Amino acid sequence: MSHVTEPQGWATQPLLERESEIRAIHRAVDELCGTSDNGPIARRGGVLTFAGSGGIGKTTLLGEARRHAAERSCTVLFARGGEQEKQVPFHVMRQLIQPAFAAMAEDERRDVLGTWYSIVAPALGLTATPEGPTAPDPQGVRDGLDWVVTHLTVRSAPVVLILDDAHWADAESLAWLTAFAARAEELAMLIMVACRPDEIPAGAGALRALMGRQGTRPHELAPLTTTAVARIVRDALGQSADDVFCRECWAITGGNPFEVVELAMKGRDRELKPNQDSIPELRDLASAVKGSGLIDRLEQLGPSIVRLAWAAAVLGTAVPTGIVGSVAALGEAQVADAINQLRAARILTVLTGLRRKEVVEFFHPLVATAVYRSIPPGVRVAMHGMAAQALVDDGQGAAAAARHLLEMHPDGDPWVVQQLRQAARDSFSAGAPDAARRYLARALREPPDTEDRAEVLFELGSANLLHDPVTTINQLRAALEEPKAEQSLRETITYRLAQALAHTGQLAEAAGLLQEEAKQATSSRTRLRMQAEQFKWNSVRVDEENSPARSRLLSQFAKRITGRGLAERHILGLRAWDAAMRGEPATTALDYAEQALDGGMSWTDQDFGFEVPSVIAVTLMYCDQPGRAEDLFNTGIVEFEAKGWRGAHLSFVYTLLGYVRYRRGRLAEAEDFVRNGLQIADRVGQGIPAQWYAIGTLIETLLARGNTEEAQRVAEAYKLGEGFPNAVVYPDPQAVWGKLLLAQGRTDEALRHLAAAGKRLDLRGTRNPSWSPWQLDLALAQISRAPDQARATAAEAVARAKAFGTSSVIGHALRVSAAVTDPAQAAGLLQEAVDHLEQSPAACELAHALVDHGTALHILGDPHRAAQQLYRGMETAAACGADGLARRARSQLVSAGLRPRRLHTFEQDTLTVAENAAAEHAALGLDNAAIAAKMHSSPQAVSELLSAVFTKLGTDRLGLRRALGI
Repeated sequence: MSHVTEPQGWATQPLLERESEIRAIHRAVDELCGTSDNGPIARRGGVLTFAGSGGIGKTTLLGEARRHAAERSCTVLFARGGEQEKQVPFHVMRQLIQPAFAAMAEDERRDVLGTWYSIVAPALGLTATPEGPTAPDPQGVRDGLDWVVTHLTVRSAPVVLILDDAHWADAESLAWLTAFAARAEELAMLIMVACRPDEIPAGAGALRALMGRQGTRPHELAPLTTTAVARIVRDALGQSADDVFCRECWAITGGNPFEVVELAMKGRDRELKPNQDSIPELRDLASAVKGSGLIDRLEQLGPSIVRLAWAAAVLGTAVPTGIVGSVAALGEAQVADAINQLRAARILTVLTGLRRKEVVEFFHPLVATAVYRSIPPGVRVAMHGMAAQALVDDGQGAAAAARHLLEMHPDGDPWVVQQLRQAARDSFSAGAPDAARRYLARALREPPDTEDRAEVLFELGSANLLHDPVTTINQLRAALEEPKAEQSLRETITYRLAQALAHTGQLAEAAGLLQEEAKQATSSRTRLRMQAEQFKWNSVRVDEENSPARSRLLSQFAKRITGRGLAERHILGLRAWDAAMRGEPATTALDYAEQALDGGMSWTDQDFGFEVPSVIAVTLMYCDQPGRAEDLFNTGIVEFEAKGWRGAHLSFVYTLLGYVRYRRGRLAEAEDFVRNGLQIADRVGQGIPAQWYAIGTLIETLLARGNTEEAQRVAEAYKLGEGFPNAVVYPDPQAVWGKLLLAQGRTDEALRHLAAAGKRLDLRGTRNPSWSPWQLDLALAQISRAPDQARATAAEAVARAKAFGTSSVIGHALRVSAAVTDPAQAAGLLQEAVDHLEQSPAACELAHALVDHGTALHILGDPHRAAQQLYRGMETAAACGADGLARRARSQLVSAGLRPRRLHTFEQDTLTVAENAAAEHAALGLDNAAIAAKMHSSPQAVSELLSAVFTKLGTDRLGLRRALGI
């Protein structure tokens, strides 16, 4: 990619009748520089747009903007869209950014770009080869470009970014620019964009929105008046030009500045007399300025010169003269002579490129369009083929040649297939999957050799996976049916096809495919891997016919394997997850999770996916080890961001990290993480699983904070109550909806949805109230309608919680059980709940139990103990961000005649000296009584110290040694 300076001669005429536009430019640049007519002001950026037809003067106006910005010592980033380059990904971005890095050595570029280097360097053309087997997603590249431009803006302020001919800008660059433009004002950056509004592509709605940003219309450039045309004509042909002649010039050109100037220049070259008698000759000259007349004039220069103009039109903007000559099949002397004649005819101009090479450009895009369209179709196709070969031979690579290969007729050429496949890989590495799909689809039409067809189909199907999974399925099925596909490729196709089926909700088909292919596999390791994939997709099937049978089979597999390979570790991880969902003892789930993690597990392995590391982390959370879960999710975030995966993958991890914080009682942090996850999911697409996860978790968090109205707004915005996904999502969306209905007092509706969710989950064997507390919410809903049934429901939930065995879920179940029984029994159950929750990291649930316990004690006439629990519950709730619960505790204190004291503030993560001492004793196996004796304290005081420890470290007693590093 070459960067060029503005062609000399384009702006030789004065800017007539553009005073308002120039004032707008000068005012915007002055505001950017922090000056005004009234003195210094705060720097202010923004977006300035110009619209008009071809030749109306947009480029000349932007040239004035560049000149004025340079005079004011602004850094100018300039790019121009190209009619022939609009399918080249990041063509505009490379023009904008490459000049800033051109003089840097490779090490310096890496130092400046830091961790973003591997993500943005391929997109910006700063490296020829990608680093690593995985490619960033488009959003990751856009985020990286945000960082690069922000860095340049801060380092080189004030910055003016100018894009000419935006209607021809590539889609990837436009997607970045239209999103980034909203930040121009806050960054004190000025963005100027010019385009032909009638030529904006149908799919470029974001560009249309940018042109009319914030309800303002772009500056629309009008044709010149007769007065302005007369001035141009008289400047060129002499002041003697009569009014009739000048008016005819205006009528012929319609006041189009380009045509007016060209006509005047042609008249001067012909020594035309500027009077009424010369009007017939003037009209003949006008026909030669554009269209067929321009082509006739070009053909009069001779065949070799025509060939060079054709070659330049095919190659596009800023191409070295040597390559143009090669495509035109001309020698150096012939090229030099042809360029001189084309310059004299105002068709071509020669500029100096970024790499100090001479490059050719057309005098105006209208000329380039006319020349390109005049090339006979057969010749044009052949010249595109020659251009592709010349660019590859010049070392510019397959990506530069690919747009020319797209214009060629299919001919079964293996070289074309090879180049297109390489260009697709380069596009993937640059975060441009749309371009990769175009190249691979064209490679398939070439067509490839029979032995390569399955591989091309696989690459094309993989390219379509996130964009068009239905098409992916068809392509991968076709690849699987290819008779000459090697066994290893066939297995890879199977895994990817199963993934595509799962992503389109066809989970049963995904599992069935793996089952059938496993029967044909000759390798035991392949069969094991396919079994692991079956387990994975079946585990999230809502319509799975016999979930308990799958669980039994998974259990048998897990007992026989040792975790030697990644497939085995994935099976162990799925076994841990299944044990947690089914409510088997938490120690069983933890044991399998530890085995799965022994040996490591990547979050960015495209073959195995990130689902199993996610469910292992969530298993640890359910098993009262949220601190370790956070460590795993933080690792996932680091890996995703390092790879530039900033779409659905990152959304999942942010949401689940928020879910962990919710379970720990850090509700403000949880809400922040989940809103980030939901924002990313919304950006990726509507109705995707990542969005369901985020919606449910956000509503749960808002309800815990006491913000029922906001929870309802979220539910309405995403139509939560209108239908639920056909895949396993946690927290379960229907159970979350039932909980929200209950919080709103819509008890009958809540009963119906909670019962339906419970029936569905029980059929799957999902019996752990830690995974989905639907039973606990159902008991609370039943208390006003069927008290005996509520007590039975709560009792069953307590039994399930005790079977799982974590302190957090037992405490939660006991608290709800107390809520559905009489006050005399409730106090004892709540004391037991508090005792359990003090041994868990579930701070918010502990606050609930403390407040409920204090309320029960107040009813029983024990004001001293009631006050202790209410005070402690209020402080814990406030620390968690459970504002509604804190208000309830305060209200209870007031009703008991007690004055709520000022809330204590404390660090959430730093252990005090006493907490650290208690934690170390507990980690060594001492019980509370023994610790109290060593610390000369009471068992109750020790219990409260350890409760703070578990909350801060995100663990229970079992995980203390690891958390403390002992």
